[in-house]
Amino acid sequence: MDMMNWVLGLLIVQGILGAFDTLYHHELTIALPRRVTAKKELMIHSVRAILYGVVFAAIANLEFHGVWVVAILSLILIEIGLTLWDFVVEDNSRKLPASERVLHTVLAINGGALFGLYTFQLWQWSHLPPALVGVDYGWRSMALNLFAVGVLISGVRDGIAAIKLGSLKKMPNPFRNLKMQRVLVTGGTGFIGETLVNQLLDAGHEVTVWVRDPIRAAYLFTSRASCVSSLMQINPCKQFDLVINLAGAPVVGPRWNASRKKLLLSSRLDTTQELINWVKQAEIKPDTWIQASAIGYYGVRDESEQLSEDSKKGEGFMAELCDQWESLARSVDSLGLRRITLRFGLVFGPGGALPPLVLPHYFALGAKLGSGQQMMSWIHRQDLLKLFAEAITNHTMQGTYNAVAPDSISQSEFARAVAKKLKRPFWLTIPATPLRWLLGELAQLFADGQYVIPKRLQTENFTFDFPTLDSALEDLI
Repeated sequence: MDMMNWVLGLLIVQGILGAFDTLYHHELTIALPRRVTAKKELMIHSVRAILYGVVFAAIANLEFHGVWVVAILSLILIEIGLTLWDFVVEDNSRKLPASERVLHTVLAINGGALFGLYTFQLWQWSHLPPALVGVDYGWRSMALNLFAVGVLISGVRDGIAAIKLGSLKKMPNPFRNLKMQRVLVTGGTGFIGETLVNQLLDAGHEVTVWVRDPIRAAYLFTSRASCVSSLMQINPCKQFDLVINLAGAPVVGPRWNASRKKLLLSSRLDTTQELINWVKQAEIKPDTWIQASAIGYYGVRDESEQLSEDSKKGEGFMAELCDQWESLARSVDSLGLRRITLRFGLVFGPGGALPPLVLPHYFALGAKLGSGQQMMSWIHRQDLLKLFAEAITNHTMQGTYNAVAPDSISQSEFARAVAKKLKRPFWLTIPATPLRWLLGELAQLFADGQYVIPKRLQTENFTFDFPTLDSALEDLI
């Protein structure tokens, strides 16, 4: 029993560490279930997790006597084999962050000690008459049974994600028939930037990505893009046709205290200023500069007020952030570049803002937030990519554009549409006040909104592939 106490303790530690690895690294940091390149890794995780669930439940509730030792040992050996295979697949498909690599090492050490001790216990049981003997280790059995359920759910979730990734419709590539472009991209590893860079590469364009971690980016783009950590690494004679500036720390995250605001500003302004300095010194300047911004420029406004590109800047931190970013980027006009500033709405796609908004609806917990009348101005990611292609080829495009679909809707209308699509009830209301207490100014992103219209795009006859929320949800859910 003393040896089993150690086995059970180490197994509980393994469960806690594994749960943290799955939630923090795979789900939140890397977002594996939404990466097409992670399909094989997800399938391995699925099989391994399901087997782990069986192992957790088996050790928590049974003793394996006699020849039954062979059954549990076979499961453990398969589990170890899958883990080793997973290490190889991970190393070939992505650069693991340091925290994930360290955690995997700790998991391997703990797992080695766990299965080593359990093997000694199985050796003792192998000399007994063949039998499966039920046992109860009290709270430890209860904890391990909970882990078993959790890891089984995780395995099923990864398996479904892998199947979905394998059956994804091939997205049309709006960059395929364009004249070959030499493109410099910042923010190329984000939700928008990663797909943008991959589609440019797939279409045969030459892409350089300025990133903090060029090795990770090289994995991400399978070494097809030139990845640099400094503009000084770019040859002064290198010629670019186009700069796409998307860089900036995510606005959704910790509360907007003074240090967080400083980071959000500096991550945009410092990068943009370095880009401008580089353009000034370039022997051959690019023709076009596409600048990211956001509809947060308009601040918190009355839900009935339609906001076009001509509308005045609003109040609040987001409005100041966007205004300073746009103002700095406007200095490239004097350098002779054609500048297009795109004020993004919520970007819906297989990732990004949409999955967290949809997730509660799967459990019939989709809710009206506050009054529900706050407006959501959004755009399908594919339409945004199409807009990038239009900005490259249409040389009459210049200045600021609202990158939103024509179909702005209220938050309650959005929630009702998702519930209808998923065939779930829509009954819950969440007051906005606790959210404002918890998140401070950041709560504006969820509890307030802007009714933004793409006036210039409509005037210039841009065609949206997903002009309505229903068409976007049909494609994405």
